[in-house]
Amino acid sequence: MVRHFDFVVVGRGMMGAAAARHLAKTGASVALVGRGEPADWKAHDGVFSSHYDSGRITRTIDHDRDWALLANRSIARYREIEAESGIAFYGETGCLISGPAGSDFVRSVEEVARRYALDAPLLDRTALRAQFPWFALPETSAGVFEAKGAGYVDPRKLVAAQVAAMEKAGGVSVSDDVLAVTDAGDRASVALKSGGSVTGGRVLVATGGFSRAPGLLPRVPSLVVKARTIVLAQLKPEQVAAYSGMPSWIDESADPSDHFYFLPPIVYPDGNTYLKIGGDPTEVAIEDEQAIRDWFRVEGRPEAIVHLKRLLARSLPDLDPVRLVSVPCVTTYTEHGYPYAGFVAGERIALLTGGNGAAAKSSDEIGRIGADFVIRGQLDEPDYETDFAVHFR
Repeated sequence: MVRHFDFVVVGRGMMGAAAARHLAKTGASVALVGRGEPADWKAHDGVFSSHYDSGRITRTIDHDRDWALLANRSIARYREIEAESGIAFYGETGCLISGPAGSDFVRSVEEVARRYALDAPLLDRTALRAQFPWFALPETSAGVFEAKGAGYVDPRKLVAAQVAAMEKAGGVSVSDDVLAVTDAGDRASVALKSGGSVTGGRVLVATGGFSRAPGLLPRVPSLVVKARTIVLAQLKPEQVAAYSGMPSWIDESADPSDHFYFLPPIVYPDGNTYLKIGGDPTEVAIEDEQAIRDWFRVEGRPEAIVHLKRLLARSLPDLDPVRLVSVPCVTTYTEHGYPYAGFVAGERIALLTGGNGAAAKSSDEIGRIGADFVIRGQLDEPDYETDFAVHFR
């Protein structure tokens, strides 16, 4: 028998799990369709997700007002989600954003801090060195530091928390891959890889870079998917204690090709504690879904690994890690630089995708926008300057 729900969310990632939780909390019948992280990446034959990680920066301070608001509203609900689910995912370690003193970049971050009345003072190079003695910064650097409501989230645990809260509110998880979403007239049908289907009054597809998969949607969204590489530095036990006060850090002080982001000590699933650095000098576009799968089975680009190791050694000159590990990731970009939220065809099938390298921290608010859209059948988000419109090929 085909199971029918008021709403079906396709994609068990950060946006999809958030949207499903928000929908379930309305009392509607909701199904969240998608498989979790595979135990063996190299042998996995299905889709992947970039939330298979344990550290992503979260903060309101940003040079973009809409992304700042998306983050601010998500952060305000973190503790609520933790309480609903019983799963802790948020580390409030603070976040530092640094760049050349007096630059437009630093001024734009300051402006966002003022706009949202954040306790995020501007620090000169001397103050930065005194407060963050681990970090090596150029003499010309200044930084904005947000101590409260900032730090990092564990994406794996955040998704688990969203799913647990959704199920607690009455939502149903369907562990399966999706082949196609089609309009069946009075409902939308979701064809499952294992056979059969589920249907919904409306279906919200939140499948990241896999949203371009042939046959998945009636229309193919305009997305660019790029391969990215990150490096993890495993810490010795004594280093974990010595680095315990570290914040998350985004630096644009040097040449643009050397811009990077950094996360403080975080315990990963293997039980070890790692620092994380990311910021590829070049991002390589991935043109098809099989290539995305293939990318997740390797350890990143050799050139990016060398580059990130150099930045890590330069920025934390006293670091002496147990080992360095490289990991692949992908980033999905939209045409306007903000998430897509809108109908794909008719008024049954909607799309929510496009993290643009900035969505992990903001995923709960993006999920709320997607949930509200499929409830209302239209966007009603006057506080945002962007319209979240979906663009197609």
